[in-house]
Amino acid sequence: MKPSKFLLSLLAVAVQAPAATVVYTDSHHPPLNAASIQVVYLDAPDTVQRQLFGELPADPVQAEQVAKTIIQSPNWQQKQQQIGQAYQGVLQAYSLKLAKYPAVVFDDRYVVYGTADVALAEARLAEFQGAR
Repeated sequence: MKPSKFLLSLLAVAVQAPAATVVYTDSHHPPLNAASIQVVYLDAPDTVQRQLFGELPADPVQAEQVAKTIIQSPNWQQKQQQIGQAYQGVLQAYSLKLAKYPAVVFDDRYVVYGTADVALAEARLAEFQGAR
């Protein structure tokens, strides 16, 4: 197969691929009907940091000592990755300019606000597209 035909074949497959669906929510609005859907918890950074650092002492010197102990622990690199992954979802939401949450985003193009229920969001999107 010539390179140009191969690229056209890949393009055709990419165009036919189903749109990506992502639920942006928080721990107070759990997703529904999202078995195989990516879920981004926008409160994940706070949750992860609370899990990693716990309740730091009010005294700044003591808090610094506790934080240094955690940062110097052997598994800090893994913990640091957890924090980075948690913020990645927040950055995704920011780059999409989401106005509020929960929200279900289809193909980074259509947004249904006010629900974390994927089936309901799909129905609302279909209704919107049918009305156009």
